[in-house]
Amino acid sequence: MLVKEGIIASEQVAIGKVKLMNKQEVTIDTRKISENETENEISKFNNALSEYKSDLENSNVDNDTQKEVINAHLNMLDDPFLSETVISKINELQTSDKALDDTIKEMVSMMEALDNEYMKERASDYKDIGQQLIYRLKGIKYEKLDSLEPNTIIVSKELTPYETSIIDKDHVVAFLMDLGGKTAHTSIIAQTLGIACLVGMKDITSNVTDGQTVIVDSFKGKCIIDPDEDVLKEYTELKSKLDEEKDRLEQIRFEQAITTDDKNIDVVANIGNIEDLEKGLESGAEGVGLFRTEFLYMNNEHFPTEEEQFEYYKKVVEILDGKPVIIRTLDIGGDKELPYYKFPQEDNPFLGWRALRFCFDMPEVFNSQIRAILRASAFGKIRIMLPMVISVEEIEKALGIIEENKKALRSENIDFDDNIEVGIMVETPASVIVAEDLIKYVDFFSIGTNDLTQYVLASDRGNQKISNLYNTYNPAVLRAIKKVIDISHAHDKWTGMCGGFAGDTKATKLLLGMGLDEFSAAAASLPKIKDTIRRTSYKEAQKYAEDILKLERTKEIEDRIFNDK
Repeated sequence: MLVKEGIIASEQVAIGKVKLMNKQEVTIDTRKISENETENEISKFNNALSEYKSDLENSNVDNDTQKEVINAHLNMLDDPFLSETVISKINELQTSDKALDDTIKEMVSMMEALDNEYMKERASDYKDIGQQLIYRLKGIKYEKLDSLEPNTIIVSKELTPYETSIIDKDHVVAFLMDLGGKTAHTSIIAQTLGIACLVGMKDITSNVTDGQTVIVDSFKGKCIIDPDEDVLKEYTELKSKLDEEKDRLEQIRFEQAITTDDKNIDVVANIGNIEDLEKGLESGAEGVGLFRTEFLYMNNEHFPTEEEQFEYYKKVVEILDGKPVIIRTLDIGGDKELPYYKFPQEDNPFLGWRALRFCFDMPEVFNSQIRAILRASAFGKIRIMLPMVISVEEIEKALGIIEENKKALRSENIDFDDNIEVGIMVETPASVIVAEDLIKYVDFFSIGTNDLTQYVLASDRGNQKISNLYNTYNPAVLRAIKKVIDISHAHDKWTGMCGGFAGDTKATKLLLGMGLDEFSAAAASLPKIKDTIRRTSYKEAQKYAEDILKLERTKEIEDRIFNDK
């Protein structure tokens, strides 16, 4: 029996058999070719390109996240820079595989050199494309993952975006990876599928063989290889209890989140697309607390038109059938790039030209989105949320733009909700410090804990060197959250939370006691959040939160919360 640890990417307990992904090493032909061979090498490359495109186009996937990966690869394969560079190198008498290998390495090197987490992730897409094309150039048969045995645990150095896009999601129960982080494609797919995942394990592939029994406890960040009978029995019983708990939560997911002393809390979903919305509603969401509209822009070949956006927002509100949705205006920049628009190079993109700052400088883009949201508001309950706010001036400017668009729609006799509510994301230290001023101009606050935590603690959430510092349980972050909630209540307004902390079910009782009015999280967390609220007295939760907020050390807070029964 051997225990190995890794980074928790998706929490679950799984018991299954190993499917070890040993990828065939490829030897690149580095010889100089003759001019007579160039035409044949170009033809080989073009055939490999066509074959891979055909495989992608014929991939049988029904998951939006997986479809996005496939579409991204198709767009990259259509990039003329890739083909032109490879063909140019072949004409310089390189073999097709050497020309392709050099081109991919150059593109990956450029992306990895950027101080931008999103673009670094895109480097893995290019590595993936290079691998797929090289395999096809060499005629190597690729090990497929679209037909697996039940209870399969996939173990690999890393899974590429293409591999995760074609995974047999009905039979895989866990991923174990040597490499990767929480934002890698493998992690995202695991979270989407609700299966266990540990990444960054360093040498898991050299410690397992095909068919071995492995237990994955990603709640604790560990896996157990060849467990003895006692451990296997223990985890079989634990998994049975977790399955029973899952079934129980299934039964209560559509109940209201009302405390034992009758305080009603809103539990809603974070979404980026229609599939997220449907999953949220299936999990009991009472609405949408964050619609991330940037995915409409990122998964496109142009800035989406007003009409395209209107139709999408209208579809969302029609599916919600009277339930509310908070649409966040475009939050692009930082770690989010657009394939059709080049952002300027910035030393600190997270602190740079992003979100409202971008929108104010791109009035055509901002106005088309505001008009689309307003028009869709005639068909359902929509609220507008402004991201990355730091001042009253920004709110006034945004409200002015919204009013100008209302005026234009009235003149065109186009219906909209004239009383549409407008709120802001509280995700900067500035918005916490001047919250007393900002609340006068808006209808609600929604706390974005992902950015707020890294800005309050001056800790880059993507930097592995200081990952121990990025912690929302830090007293400074918790007291900032409490201040925001208290100020909104003092002005008879409400505060929600749409950051990742809202989905941390260990924090539900604390946030309830701090006075949070709305929890907005990924679909998988919603039943557990509701269950915790329904089992808790609001009065007792307030005392619990009061005691925790007095603590001075992060470890003291975590010990108190994690050991709370």
